[in-house]
Amino acid sequence: MITDIEIARQAKKRPISEIAERLGLGAHDVLPYGHDKAKISHDAVARVAAQPAGRLILVTAISPTPAGEGKTTTTVGLGDGLNRIGKRATICIREASLGPNFGMKGGAAGGGRAQIVPMEDMNLHFTGDFHAITSAHNLLAAMIDNHMYWGNRLRIDSRRITWRRVMDMNDRALRDVAIGLGGVANGFTRQTGFDITVASEVMAILCLAQDLDDLEQRLGRIVIGYDLDRRPVTAADLDAHGAMTVLLKDALQPNLVQTLENNPALVHGGPFANIAHGCNSVMATRTALATSDYVVTEAGFGADLGAEKFFDIKCRLAGLSPAAVVLVATIRALKMNGGVAKADLAQEDPGAVTRGCANLGRHIENLRSFNLPVVVALNHFDGDRDSELSVVSDFCAKHGIKMVVARHWAQGGEGAADLAREVVSLAEGGAARFAPLYPDSAPLWEKIETICGRIYRAARVEAAPGVLAQLQAWEAAGHGHMPVCIAKTQYSFSTDPTRFGAPDGHIVPVREVRLNAGAGFIVAICGEIMTMPGLPRSPAAEQIGLDHHGQVKGLF
Repeated sequence: MITDIEIARQAKKRPISEIAERLGLGAHDVLPYGHDKAKISHDAVARVAAQPAGRLILVTAISPTPAGEGKTTTTVGLGDGLNRIGKRATICIREASLGPNFGMKGGAAGGGRAQIVPMEDMNLHFTGDFHAITSAHNLLAAMIDNHMYWGNRLRIDSRRITWRRVMDMNDRALRDVAIGLGGVANGFTRQTGFDITVASEVMAILCLAQDLDDLEQRLGRIVIGYDLDRRPVTAADLDAHGAMTVLLKDALQPNLVQTLENNPALVHGGPFANIAHGCNSVMATRTALATSDYVVTEAGFGADLGAEKFFDIKCRLAGLSPAAVVLVATIRALKMNGGVAKADLAQEDPGAVTRGCANLGRHIENLRSFNLPVVVALNHFDGDRDSELSVVSDFCAKHGIKMVVARHWAQGGEGAADLAREVVSLAEGGAARFAPLYPDSAPLWEKIETICGRIYRAARVEAAPGVLAQLQAWEAAGHGHMPVCIAKTQYSFSTDPTRFGAPDGHIVPVREVRLNAGAGFIVAICGEIMTMPGLPRSPAAEQIGLDHHGQVKGLF
């Protein structure tokens, strides 16, 4: 069987200038990175901002499993499908992190006949955005320690520095480290650690910034720690935000590429939804909305994580209002949620699908709580049986929504045309009355409890010592209006990654909270989730290399 990377290499790509023309952009509006990718200039982004906005469609999914759901593939397929039925549609997704690519997840460009190209570039260095974010973040870290070395005018308390370092790779050995070893010339010894770049507040800021001025102001508001009187110290206090903005100037410009069917796609930003807010950049989304009838975007992992954060963080902070939601499921993933082992997924088992639909139903209920119309996209695999498809169709019908079988992986946009027509019907039907889950005015702890209770169905939330006092201190400092970003396992509604299906009555332990004052939200670290992942026993990197033609092999 032909692989995704082989399909991508056979793509008949159009010059990126032609793709830009589809968005009404001229040669002076884009900055080419070769022949098949470009950045949209700051001037062009500002110019189109005043144009009428198209309709925003969110693609999300049931709880992820090793069987796969195909959320990005469905996002791409739906975008191609909308163009097939005569709508001007643009796709907006996140950039890929090197950590998962060399770990276990693989690429982030879709799959089969529903891909964004150039696939290899997108899954590796692309246009260098992640490297710029890593450099800007670590510049601030370096300036903190340098400030302390040269007299510590700001009286920074080395015990209360909260700004860690980052790198775009999975490396568990760097989670907790000691720096400044080796004598006086190397600075002050202290304990710190590394997060993966996608968890950086700088990544979140780039994804939420409106323009360069907003970017610099947000960077200046970053709280790096506290002084000896326990007062917050910011990046602006260190005069670091200007240089950080310079490093991010080009990275802030959205990246333009194309699908296999030569439709425009903006790929920009890349936070994970299990440890960050999990959405592509606001600038890319708004640019696409101003130049298209429909914009299809995705949020990371399952709807309990990605979609909730898309609604309560991105849409809230950017003033966006979605028109409809596509909830992706596969028969294979439903079977796993129904208790079937991965090795047994090929066997016909309508009973397991029925049990797994509890997970689907939970996500449907959650999405409806945001007052948005929902359609279920059943991402079709060759081994799916009619008896299993009927189970899902009947289940959705009982919930009053439609299930559409989508065959975009094998057929591209044509295989998603029925899904596209249903999305248009929902979006143009005017049923959307979008509202976030909680008001800005709610106390921070109440926001955490609301998400855990209404979305995760937890019986209660438990705070580690000091968490409630820290939240109250942030409220007193004027941060109480911020939304909350829950960091937890993506595999379950609970904090136990082995509890599939639709568990309820569990306890969500909040072990730590972090202030992202520049990005504009609070992060609650729950359970055993790590902000620096580790590589698996057999990382994908072991299979990646160059073949005798000099082409990448093993990437996807």
